[in-house]
Amino acid sequence: MQRGKFIVFEGIDGSGKSTQIKLLANYLREKGVSVYTTFEPTDGPIGSLLHQCMTGRIPADERTIAALFVADRLDHLSNPVNGILAKLEAGITVISDRYYLSSYAYNGAHVSLDWVMQTNSLCAEQLRPDINIYIDIDPQVSLGRVSRRGTVERYEKLDNMERVRQKYFELFKLLGEEKVAIVRSCKEVQETAGKIREVADKLFGFDK
Repeated sequence: MQRGKFIVFEGIDGSGKSTQIKLLANYLREKGVSVYTTFEPTDGPIGSLLHQCMTGRIPADERTIAALFVADRLDHLSNPVNGILAKLEAGITVISDRYYLSSYAYNGAHVSLDWVMQTNSLCAEQLRPDINIYIDIDPQVSLGRVSRRGTVERYEKLDNMERVRQKYFELFKLLGEEKVAIVRSCKEVQETAGKIREVADKLFGFDK
């Protein structure tokens, strides 16, 4: 059985990842691809704890949060019920909203990037994405989208969004081994989706 492909969406909060993941998953299914969508932090026990840290319900420092992300990610990979590795081996393409590049960008904006990369090394050694699709958006626009949700989490502040966006682009230059497609977010959702479909077509070898 052919192994499934691992596609990761990256970007600052409010960039439209969730919407674009749904659109891409539907497009691939129409092409006959078996698709499983997931996200980080997960809704598992460790991910649920992380969500409480992100909303301020549980106080935690930056290193604790970075370590929790790694623990949640390792479980995300190897969980026997719905782990990413098992899905891929079963021939299912997995699309994830965030993976270790998010830790590098978000946690690495607050603590040592070398330390963050080292703590995530087990994840990177087990599985690297076939493609990271980074949706680029103006932080002012993304903040407006986030504000309309009604609840603002730990990293959803303009200065931090600008900092994280800059960190992402620093990482793209630093990490030459990572496969990254940068897609600029457009006003029209379908226009952005069209650019993402082009990336997927190349990855799967679909004829235009």
